[in-house]
Amino acid sequence: MSAVLGKKVGKKSVDHVKISREFIADEPHIAFHDKRLWTLRTLRDGQANAIPEWEELRVLASGIKEHTLTHLADYLEEFERNATANGVTVHWAKDAAEHNRIVHEILATRNVDTLVKSKSMLTEECDMRPYLEARGITVVETDLGERIQQLDDEPPTHIVVPAVHKLATDVAEVFADTIGTDRNNADPHYLAEGMRQDTRPYFLKAGAGMTGANFAIAETGTVVTCTNEGNADLSGNVPPLYIASIGIEKIIPKMEHLGVFIRMLSRSALGSPITQYTSHFRGPRDGGESHYILVDNGRSERLAMDDFWYSLKCIRCGACMNTCPVYRRSGGLSYGGVYAGPIGAIINPTFDLKKYSALPFASTLNGSCTNVCPVKINIHEQIYKWRQIVVEQGEVSFVKKEAMKMAGKVLADPKRYRQWTAGTNKALAGLPRSFLYNPFNAWGKQRELPEPPKQTFHQWYAANRQAKEEDEQ
Repeated sequence: MSAVLGKKVGKKSVDHVKISREFIADEPHIAFHDKRLWTLRTLRDGQANAIPEWEELRVLASGIKEHTLTHLADYLEEFERNATANGVTVHWAKDAAEHNRIVHEILATRNVDTLVKSKSMLTEECDMRPYLEARGITVVETDLGERIQQLDDEPPTHIVVPAVHKLATDVAEVFADTIGTDRNNADPHYLAEGMRQDTRPYFLKAGAGMTGANFAIAETGTVVTCTNEGNADLSGNVPPLYIASIGIEKIIPKMEHLGVFIRMLSRSALGSPITQYTSHFRGPRDGGESHYILVDNGRSERLAMDDFWYSLKCIRCGACMNTCPVYRRSGGLSYGGVYAGPIGAIINPTFDLKKYSALPFASTLNGSCTNVCPVKINIHEQIYKWRQIVVEQGEVSFVKKEAMKMAGKVLADPKRYRQWTAGTNKALAGLPRSFLYNPFNAWGKQRELPEPPKQTFHQWYAANRQAKEEDEQ
């Protein structure tokens, strides 16, 4: 716990409840969002159930990740040696600022003014795009979802499907305003073709291309990307200069381990057996240049946290987001950070505890996120541990703090609990609505209070079972 004490303090905390309220009020969007993500969860279940050894794969994947993370320094050095031997220039970045500075130096010294890139949560984490654009470099997102979000000046709201909260009509509006497609045509094929025609010339014009990394193999110095649109291949192969941004936790030891994760990644993310493209970047093309940037940005510090280092096993499939009832009904923007959903609730506080102190409470703790995680991260347990830290650090509101104190006293005393439930039921049945739905009633702000039962369970038991049992004795 002490490892979080030195974390920087953000200026303003994310109000997840307030931002969620805006999303919840938009019924067509929330219905679509909920249905779309639950469909992905259902498809994931179908794929997982079709593989008899699925649970064995989860255990194996978790074991590989835990082994790698406990020998991370050795594997990182092995990766660097082999990548260098392949002709790649390897850089090390301790934080986002150093990562962005390295990328800019690579581009500026080669007079590159246009960069095409495929989807990368790490570059979002580093806030790289505005950094480069402020220095005169045009950055073009080439993943369809990322491009939609870029053109709409919004961050991605999902790790795998960045614009999943948008309807096709929303995309039609964005594209009409930015790339000149027909505002009244919301056909997905038409919109995808419009984006394709707009983006393709940038691949030919760009002086450099960039990708993230789904996996980085120490044994071969290889970077592996898994995509469905082919844009990572175009970004990495068409321009003469290639840059890959790699979080240090993406290392796996050997090529033979890759198959385990490839079998699980797309099945967990989208419910499809495999992505359309599994691309291996091993060295520069003829006459080209390749640079790998290994980025820490707080990962080493997280690795030292006894309760939270397991989150570094994440392979960014988003399965925990698809199954989470809170995320599905509150939307990704409500999390206020790069990572949304359950995985965001345990990663974001490691960057800034104060700013993201509300996120661990954006969960029902039902454990579904843990159950679907392909690398067996104990997500809901970590969420619970973060709640403890948030309270210890005093990062909860006065109202919630006092309510929890009162609840603790009531729940710890059976006699007091029975008196409280009986009194509350009478109050709910008799008090006027204007009194019950007051500003302090958070439950009643977005839903009706439940109908009070005529008697508590304890009263029912005493009347129906206790007396009978005593008679039988």
